Amino acid sequence: MTAPLPPGHTPSGASTGSGNAAGQPEVRVMFDRIARRYDLMNLLISAFQEPRWRRRLVAASGIEAGGSALDVASGTGKVAADLHRQARPGGRVLGVDLSPGMTRVARARYAGRSGLEYVVGDALALPTEDGTFDAATIAFGMRNLPDYRRGFAEMARSVRPGGRVLCLEIARPRSRVARFMRWWFDRIVPIIGRLAGQGAAYGYLVRSVQASPSPERIAEIMGEAGLVDVRWQGLTGGIVTLHVGTVPEPAAGRAGD
Repeated sequence: MTAPLPPGHTPSGASTGSGNAAGQPEVRVMFDRIARRYDLMNLLISAFQEPRWRRRLVAASGIEAGGSALDVASGTGKVAADLHRQARPGGRVLGVDLSPGMTRVARARYAGRSGLEYVVGDALALPTEDGTFDAATIAFGMRNLPDYRRGFAEMARSVRPGGRVLCLEIARPRSRVARFMRWWFDRIVPIIGRLAGQGAAYGYLVRSVQASPSPERIAEIMGEAGLVDVRWQGLTGGIVTLHVGTVPEPAAGRAGD
């Protein structure tokens, strides 16, 4: 049996190159600890840009009334709730997160919404049937996965042919426009975290972003996971990137088969 983690333990934020170096129990415990303050902190550390980024992600999903979507690393449930709003009437959205603490917040906040469900689950072994969703999203969660490619492969498995897999993630831009956001993120975010009593967790956030793959590499990983027509764009001067890939249609049989 794995030894319990010490109180206040926080992952290093390092990457193995193919995924986050931290074990999933480390990541789960940290997010359980910050669940109640997560949304306010997200708003502050994004310099109030997070709602705008979330709207762009949901719009790019292509979900329509009656559609279905999967939100991975769903956290406190905001992306899934926005997808559900776009899929009404008759739509279905499933939010999956490793953290029971985060999932409890999401369930309490959006209780009673027919067709919207939140479950605790592993992004590398999603509790889904093959090809059952029109789109799958992951927002600011890819860098926490111990295996990036496998995470995208699981999302692709869960989406029907022709459906979309989308990733919204923090990047490390070099443009002049992004200099303020980089300074804010590197210098101010740890201070905000300490003031909120979660300095270690938000120090992890900064380190995990610094260690995560470049936008170009994320696009390559999505292709390695079986997605096609992968494209991406930078938002807010490139401090955030939105990647979109498509689940390929089944290959046509050869003549004479």
